[in-house]
Amino acid sequence: MAEYMAMEAAADVRHEFFEGEVFAMSGASTTHNILVLNCAFALRTGLRGQPCRVFTESVQLAVESGRYYNYPDVLVTCAPADLAAQRTVTEPVLIIEVLSKSTANRDRSWKFNQYKNIASLRHYLLVSQTTCLVEWYRREASGVWSFTPLAAFSDEIVISELALTLRLQAIYEDAGITQMSIHPEPEVPEE
Repeated sequence: MAEYMAMEAAADVRHEFFEGEVFAMSGASTTHNILVLNCAFALRTGLRGQPCRVFTESVQLAVESGRYYNYPDVLVTCAPADLAAQRTVTEPVLIIEVLSKSTANRDRSWKFNQYKNIASLRHYLLVSQTTCLVEWYRREASGVWSFTPLAAFSDEIVISELALTLRLQAIYEDAGITQMSIHPEPEVPEE
């Protein structure tokens, strides 16, 4: 573990750590970068004046200390220990992952199942980079995770714990991505 942390502190490339194994993280597309920056900017603007911070993919998250460390695309934390941390945070309220063909299944299943174990986490957003679609998972007061898919630029994500509203229009600004459209099959008259 100490060897991994020392390597990460000096590395130019980020690495995930899971149960003693180290995995290099790949580069991202320009669309991915635009979406990450848009999310971070919208969150930072909405959180101005609050004791919370927005971090992007270069800040490490201890998903489970000593077992699993990664670099979410965007996260928000309000925990005093995280605000004072230099490298690794532990108590995010919100995590955003921008989906790609190579990561979508893992982000939806395995990674989300790991994130569910973070007691502070209340919101998990999956942002598509091929069409306007944000999959919003939120932990209800009962502890059950609810799911809401949002697919219109006019849709909003109201995050009451952070007293902010995140608009899909802001997430997808300048990304060159369009809204999904539904084209129903034409009705064929019965004979």
